[in-house]
Amino acid sequence: MIGIYLCDDEDLIRHQIQTALEWKIFVENYDMKVVCSTANAQELLNMAENAKQSIYFLDVELKDEEWDGFRLGRELRRRDPHGILVYITSYGDLAWRTFKYHLEAFDYIVKGPEPIGPSAAQCLGEIHTHLMAQRQAPTEMFTLRTGEMIRHVPLRDIIFFETAPVPHHVYLYTSGSRMDFLGSLNELEIQMGDQFIRTHRAYLVAADKIEAVDLKHNKLWAGGHECLLSRSGKAELRSKCCHILGVGLL
Repeated sequence: MIGIYLCDDEDLIRHQIQTALEWKIFVENYDMKVVCSTANAQELLNMAENAKQSIYFLDVELKDEEWDGFRLGRELRRRDPHGILVYITSYGDLAWRTFKYHLEAFDYIVKGPEPIGPSAAQCLGEIHTHLMAQRQAPTEMFTLRTGEMIRHVPLRDIIFFETAPVPHHVYLYTSGSRMDFLGSLNELEIQMGDQFIRTHRAYLVAADKIEAVDLKHNKLWAGGHECLLSRSGKAELRSKCCHILGVGLL
């Protein structure tokens, strides 16, 4: 169940939002619950001490000497990196403030003359749609062991694999790292499927990371790295992703 935490020091606004959220949850049968509805930032922090992947509706203009909505959001983001922040405000354009605090807000609900409940309910519906889409399309991961550590690397981050100087070892390259693990390019070629191309006996390259190909000098570039290209690699490259080579290179 996903917990929802609400902090607004205007009693009427808070009551409208809480009522709208609870009604939306009931009508749509969402697996969610309003865990905390309070005017006090510290009370919310205490209630959300162990919250993970929760939803937070926060008033920007809290009348609190220590906390405003953005400072509160920053602390919640530190504790719950994958939580969803929604800001409640009297002002329409506060995106620059979230940028200043290095925060990513899912939405802003602007207080106005009309009741705020319908906007909160609509926002919760959009959050639910977003969360369901994430669950239906989970990030594919590649799992490897480096020393005593098990690591999970998003498939979309992998640029290429390369045979390492040490026998039976393979290097995995991402944009910011190189990882050494026990493995075989032959086995990886089967495991990774058509998303990767065996451009050379020493290289298995992600097709969508190839930036340029030099057929004359038997090399290509992927993610800023230079990789070797063999005769058989050229043939596989042509068959799997000839669109990368461009007109005139075939």
